[in-house]
Amino acid sequence: MSTKTAKRTSTTLAIALGAAALASDATGQQKQGNELVGAWAIVSSDTVRPDGNRSPTFDRSPKGILILDPSGHYALELMRAELPKFASTNRSEGTPDENKAVVQGVLAHYGRYSINDADHSLTFHIEASSFPNWAGTEQKRPFTLSGDELRWKTAAASGGGSAELVWKRAK
Repeated sequence: MSTKTAKRTSTTLAIALGAAALASDATGQQKQGNELVGAWAIVSSDTVRPDGNRSPTFDRSPKGILILDPSGHYALELMRAELPKFASTNRSEGTPDENKAVVQGVLAHYGRYSINDADHSLTFHIEASSFPNWAGTEQKRPFTLSGDELRWKTAAASGGGSAELVWKRAK
């Protein structure tokens, strides 16, 4: 093997080993909370008022999905099962009542997330939200995971009070 080929081989080997070490480190970081990675379908979302009264936030049969990807990005969307159709076929021309129903019946946000295994919490680092007050904030959710069921509490829900959500792993 020539000196030039040997240098090229050792450089290639060094790059490959460096990439493997970085991949191993990233895998180690992602191991934390790895059981939450994937897609989740909403089962229930209840608002809990300060007096203890509970009510479904998005009706008794909400629709929604939570996607947690392995690289730390997430997207969450919740909505009432029955949202009124707009009279117009142009969503920019909704009536005040139609727009109000959508604003009160939908919550969506996305960004990055992190998991703290020590205190069993999921923190959303919200980049944008359909509730603009949440954009640019961090929101911590204590969670429990039992099989394919994920539960968490939102201390300050977007509709007032607190919220308790139940998700099931999407199949």
